[in-house]
Amino acid sequence: MNKSPTPGETPAERIDARIAELADWRGEALAHARELIHRADPDVVEEWKWNVPVWSHDGVVCTGENYKTAVKLTFARGASLPDPAGLFTSSLEGKVRRAIDLREGGRLDARAFTALVRAAVALNRAQG
Repeated sequence: MNKSPTPGETPAERIDARIAELADWRGEALAHARELIHRADPDVVEEWKWNVPVWSHDGVVCTGENYKTAVKLTFARGASLPDPAGLFTSSLEGKVRRAIDLREGGRLDARAFTALVRAAVALNRAQG
């Protein structure tokens, strides 16, 4: 079940494979986050780095890591982003990154998450 995508696949295919290999609520959560990221920024680029899905636009927007009890969406410059909905639940003491830990049965606020992705893209563009 811990099959890592094989070299030669496109990043999108690797992300598809990761979602499929999870085959539980974590795959659904990662797929939903991916859909929201693309909805927030249709020009986002999917990459595969550090053996995890990465979404970039003029720099890393966020990564999608999976663990036994969580899907972690880590925003590369999260400490610099407004988070009025309080989505960030992890890495709160860090000076750069912030993360959202999704747990089984939890719900990702689509509107707030989309705004966070758009803010991350805007920050990347501004810092060029």
